[in-house]
Amino acid sequence: MTKQTPKYIFVVGGVMSGVGKGVAAASIGKILQSRGIEVTGVKIDPYVNVDAGTMNPTEHGEVFVLDDGTECDQDLGNYERFLNKNLSGANYMTTGSIYLSVIERERSLGYKGKCVEVVPHIPLEVIDRINKAAKDNKAEIVITEIGGTVGEYQNVLFLEAVRMLRLKKREDVLLVLVSYLPLRGKDNELKTKPTQYAARTLNSAGLQPDIVIARAAVPLDAKRKDKIAINCGIDRRDVVSAPDIESVYDVPINFEKDHISDRILDRFNVRPRKRDLGDFKKLSRKVNNSRDLIKIGIVGKYFGTGNFILADSYISVIEAVKHAAYGLGRKPVIDWVDSESHGNLDSYDGIIVPGGFGSRGIDGKIGAINYVRRKKIPFLGLCYGMQIAVIEFARSVARMNGAHTSEINPNTKYPVIDILPEQKERVEKDDYGGTMRLGAYPAILKSGTIVRGAYGVGKISERHRHRYEVNPEYIERLEKKGLVFSGTSPDRRLMEIMELPRSIHPFFVGTQFHPELKSRPLSPHPLFREFVKAITSR
Repeated sequence: MTKQTPKYIFVVGGVMSGVGKGVAAASIGKILQSRGIEVTGVKIDPYVNVDAGTMNPTEHGEVFVLDDGTECDQDLGNYERFLNKNLSGANYMTTGSIYLSVIERERSLGYKGKCVEVVPHIPLEVIDRINKAAKDNKAEIVITEIGGTVGEYQNVLFLEAVRMLRLKKREDVLLVLVSYLPLRGKDNELKTKPTQYAARTLNSAGLQPDIVIARAAVPLDAKRKDKIAINCGIDRRDVVSAPDIESVYDVPINFEKDHISDRILDRFNVRPRKRDLGDFKKLSRKVNNSRDLIKIGIVGKYFGTGNFILADSYISVIEAVKHAAYGLGRKPVIDWVDSESHGNLDSYDGIIVPGGFGSRGIDGKIGAINYVRRKKIPFLGLCYGMQIAVIEFARSVARMNGAHTSEINPNTKYPVIDILPEQKERVEKDDYGGTMRLGAYPAILKSGTIVRGAYGVGKISERHRHRYEVNPEYIERLEKKGLVFSGTSPDRRLMEIMELPRSIHPFFVGTQFHPELKSRPLSPHPLFREFVKAITSR
């Protein structure tokens, strides 16, 4: 197999959403990587949004940001964490971005006067983008997750892309169906019928699954595997059991129990170069052997969705905490603390205030930060969390009564958080597109600070997603009262990190960037690791 002719794996979901397609795709990628194969992952979102930047976190989950500034689906985070690779905008597409590209090409006569149609031109654009991702990443196998559930109108055109690609390259295309098996409590029996219907729905789109990953509360037995195989028209060896487990990082190990990589590589006629999941097996032992609990509260506002909690709103923060805790032999217990109604925070070993936008819950966040600062509870503020920490310090310590962010109160006497002057004119014209700092930016760290010690280097690069900054007019006044801006842009104009010295607080750190986006299970982010260290040393 040459890198100019990649193989394609498509991952689709059946029965219900949230079944774990992203983790399944990332796990397949990790397994193939462990066999010496160069892989990459692509996510197709069925939304008409051009990117994920305007999607509601309580409906869609967090917005993940790549180094190049692409705002994308959280599954790109899964791909980066499992594959330990930085991806780019080539690895993400939406219905909106596909249609936009086709329309722009038509307007510029890119189709040379042809009648442009939904089929075949939309599916062909999808295929072109998948090939570009494979080329950019020098991938031998590209794994593409199609969002949504088979049978939904929104992903029909993406399934059509799979069908068209399969017509030309049948031996190079493999289709994986991730489907849910409900467990009837009374009879304690896994039901396969919904999965059978999902496979037949794929058949109606002209497609046949090659592998079925059976998600369920418990492992599949032989009888259920046989029923799925017979009714879905596949070999019994191509039914993979995917039960609920302690950690998502156990998923690749579980998949390999059913020899999924052998089945895939045999189908593609590819010779593996090695077999080594040792790093994830070692991680699994750490996860399962961690006993000492640490209790961490995440004070945010993107939790509620009806009567339920959507942890996906802050999935990268959660995973970064787990990476650091497991690396230090601790088992994290994470609570969702509503910023609008939080009570006593003394029961927590550490508090995180993550990113966000808008006024809802901000007073509660300010109150929470005031409490943990005075009570010396380890604190980590991320993006908006840092900005709110600066506001709290300005009010409580620097005596700037009513200090605020101009995003919430444009008439505040002390706009310690403000939009940069060159961006204000655009905002006044409702032109928000070019006013946000997105993607990777460098920062210089001050010697002798907590963060310099954590990183161990003087220059770093981290990912941003924000519009407002610490107002340069108030930096000197804040520093005189003891706030340390320990990380700045190379020209010292932008404040990237703030902290309080250890002589004042064991760990009080805020970052304008999102460190959680670069944390990996095998290499926890330095700031999360230092945060957990501060907790364990109290």
